[in-house]
Amino acid sequence: MTTDTVTHDAITPDAGPPTLTPVADGVYAFVQPDGGWCLNNAGLVAGRGRSVLVDTAATESRTRRLREEVERIVPGGPDFVVNTHFHGDHTFGNGQFAPRAVIVAHEGTRADTAEAGLGLRQLWPDVVWGETPLTLPTLTFREALTLHADDLSVELLHVGPAHTANDVVAWVPERSVLFAGDVVWSGVTPYVLMGSISGSFRALDRLRSLGPRVVVPGHGPVGGTELIDATEAYLRLILRLAEDGRRAGLTPLQAAARADLGAFAGLTDPERLVGNLHRAYAELDGLPPGARIDVAASFKEMVAFHGGLPACHA
Repeated sequence: MTTDTVTHDAITPDAGPPTLTPVADGVYAFVQPDGGWCLNNAGLVAGRGRSVLVDTAATESRTRRLREEVERIVPGGPDFVVNTHFHGDHTFGNGQFAPRAVIVAHEGTRADTAEAGLGLRQLWPDVVWGETPLTLPTLTFREALTLHADDLSVELLHVGPAHTANDVVAWVPERSVLFAGDVVWSGVTPYVLMGSISGSFRALDRLRSLGPRVVVPGHGPVGGTELIDATEAYLRLILRLAEDGRRAGLTPLQAAARADLGAFAGLTDPERLVGNLHRAYAELDGLPPGARIDVAASFKEMVAFHGGLPACHA
């Protein structure tokens, strides 16, 4: 299969346990419906002799499923595991692939992973997390790093701050496939509380300039560059809502309650609107992109906006 013959139907999984689905020769996407809280995507680049796994999963059981799928294609498992950012849904499964696989991430992601620990588990105590030992990256970089899976290359590009302060994407130029991490979303509300609105615009411009044929988002179905455009359009709406809210003297929570999301009203996890407005307000007030913000206070307001703890089906 080549990228010329791939259709969106072919790379959107059917109902049932997630599988590694080919999106190009030697390149696969692992999509976990419906892409809500902690239901992230991963991907595999399988060259003739080496392989690279992009991100893991949040729980022991989901990572075991991912590992089974990986070993179906590359017996013995991947040679490298890339973490696109530090959030637990993308990193908690590292331990199931190490020490055979080298865990790779941006140096800031390693530091943030160590600081965050397993704290995500405390937000949803009823989730059956299983054994998810904190396993830090052992190979880090600053701006860019290329991993060679023999006939295929995986270019790791630091594009943050966007979703977090130090987002990385994985670009497979020979197949025009982009693993965008949580810089790009598909049918799921983007979330930039820990990153940047303005930084996201710069990152999305950079991703668009790569000219990908296939975009694997961090959450939601695989698509093309329309996913980049939709993520940017949502964030531009957030910026307009923040500007209007500040002029009206509204708090981010008040602005969220009055917001008309229009075409984006049906996105999964709409409560993220509150966190995104907190980031937009802070940047309009001069906070640098990626600078620390009160995540706990914002999450409490998201819970209030939602009317209870948002669902997590990890």
